[in-house]
Amino acid sequence: MYQKWQYWNTASRKWLWILVAVGLLASIPVIADRVKTESSSKKVEIVFDYRDLTEAASYQAHPQDYLNEQLDRLQQAGVNSMAMYESTLDDFRKAGRVVTYTTQNVADMEKRLSPANENFTYIVFADKENAEALKPLILRTFTSLDINVKPWTYQGQEGLVVETSPEDAYLKPMQPDPIAMKQLRSKGFFIVPRMSDSLPYNQELTEEMLASFQQNGVKRILFEGDSVKGFTDNEKEHSLAAFAKLLNKYDIGLAAIENLKKPQAGFNKLAYDIHYNVVRLYSLSDKDATLDVETLADRFALATKDRNIRMLYLNTAPSRSIAEAKVKDSVDNLIHSLDKPGNAVQRMEKKGFELGQAEPFQVVDSSIQRYLKMIVVLGALAFFSIMVSYFVPALTLLAFALGLVGSAGLYVLNSSLMEQGLALLAAISGPTVAMIIAVRTIRIKREQGTELSVGQRLIQTLILYVQTAILSLAAVPFVIALLNSIAYSLVLNQFRGVSLLHILPIFLAAIYIFFYRGVSIREEISKLLRTPITVLWVIALAVIAAAGYYYLTRTGNAGTVSNTELVFRNFLENAFGVRPRNKEFLMAHPLFIAGAFLALKYRKAIYLLIIAAIGQASMVDTFAHIHSPAALSLSRGLLGLGFGLVLGIIAIVVWQVLEGCWKKWSPQLKR
Repeated sequence: MYQKWQYWNTASRKWLWILVAVGLLASIPVIADRVKTESSSKKVEIVFDYRDLTEAASYQAHPQDYLNEQLDRLQQAGVNSMAMYESTLDDFRKAGRVVTYTTQNVADMEKRLSPANENFTYIVFADKENAEALKPLILRTFTSLDINVKPWTYQGQEGLVVETSPEDAYLKPMQPDPIAMKQLRSKGFFIVPRMSDSLPYNQELTEEMLASFQQNGVKRILFEGDSVKGFTDNEKEHSLAAFAKLLNKYDIGLAAIENLKKPQAGFNKLAYDIHYNVVRLYSLSDKDATLDVETLADRFALATKDRNIRMLYLNTAPSRSIAEAKVKDSVDNLIHSLDKPGNAVQRMEKKGFELGQAEPFQVVDSSIQRYLKMIVVLGALAFFSIMVSYFVPALTLLAFALGLVGSAGLYVLNSSLMEQGLALLAAISGPTVAMIIAVRTIRIKREQGTELSVGQRLIQTLILYVQTAILSLAAVPFVIALLNSIAYSLVLNQFRGVSLLHILPIFLAAIYIFFYRGVSIREEISKLLRTPITVLWVIALAVIAAAGYYYLTRTGNAGTVSNTELVFRNFLENAFGVRPRNKEFLMAHPLFIAGAFLALKYRKAIYLLIIAAIGQASMVDTFAHIHSPAALSLSRGLLGLGFGLVLGIIAIVVWQVLEGCWKKWSPQLKR
């Protein structure tokens, strides 16, 4: 019975490979849909923080002149939008639109005693224009909060009395300053309002605000704080659904800020309810705004090209320069990063982007995509089962059967988790299977007993290099097809378990190389356990641990790089239009070629392929960053393979020279 079971497990591998091939074919239309989706939005919106600009202007001798001058310069440089925060009474006071008084101030001005039990806010409008624009806004805001407001005049100037303390009145947010908005629109800027969730949600006021936004050409809003508008009251009022209906009614979308420490609460639900009318936004901090012009230009260009960013948000802040004895800001630096020849705007336009109001991706979703994904699921499970078969052949069919049952269960509970789980299994299986087949091929060639010439070893190595890369990249269509959702592209949903993809293929390749040598695994483990631990072993383990830690710190979005490497990366980007991963073409790929070449002659050289597995896993990991365009990820991987091939051949030539020198001189050294 056991032998029959073994036979069926062994025989099933052929059918599993067929399923993998069918899954790959089924993924092609799904990949085509994603590529079409990614090419549907090419407009880039450059947004400047208007509050930052007005603060910087306040430090100048002539604030209004400075503000107007910088607005004109920013527009000429390519900035086409201004971000405006919700206004407060304090903002209107600082802008000179109103003058505020306390109860005591008014009593002093009128030369009377201040009422003992009154602490109100008295407002006087600067002129008739300000009164017409701001009076209705102030009235609606405070009355909606059940704060009484009544008319008041002072020396013939129109005003209001808000029956709450100035400290409290200053905190109440209102819609963005309508007068400033009008002025910015007259200069040709688009408006990107920033909304908060600080007050109880009011559907009537929110609709009035969005209607005003639509009249001013607003197409996208940005949230301020830790949550979206309406989130706090959602449990009782279902305010997120109500807000989403208004956004759809007035055709206003959202901007998702990249790399927030914590997603804004309620954003994902709101995005879903407005049918993902969302674009990704890169925010440059006021601190980073002082970086050199070339670095800033690189950041902006790479954000749009590499990460599907369609909004760039610029901040600035005044700072005191003791060396120059003046107050400075970074506006000039930002302008130069955009408009200097060869910098951000030109580089973006060269890649096919144009300046304008950012547009969401138009999702291409073929009617047969759901059925094709079912086939892809079977292919991913087959790929995983093939990987299992190389380690525990008796579990091949069981792994496939359990995978089917588990996938069905996960689909019912959480279809997104099922897709991510299968994508991860396929991503791990591809490079692992590729490395195992490479190791097996080398061992078979060496065990044939025929010594290969240098040319034959080189040809076999190059064939193996191409074959291994193809098998590793075979995992990519499964990852793309299974995670083909706009939620992943916008990073509203993230591919979990990427850390396992960084580690497991390398670990599994090492396990196979150490313990699967054609003899009993038990004997290999027993032999390893009996091996005496020497100082050399300890040093080797310490080096491996340090290398592993360095590898993990360099991997993923949180990876850190040196300034020297940043310069090198920028050189590659500028020279080739896309930057291959350094760990692939500088280390892993050349090491694969050199290791395979040496292992065809020297048995212990096979251990070099453990480190070389990093390159195979890294190629697949590139495509696990769903927010990067698939075509760009493919270019990056192929370029890395090409450069790695060149460096690998150079390494072989160097080895051959050194080996020849050793053979020639070593007999003389022994004399």
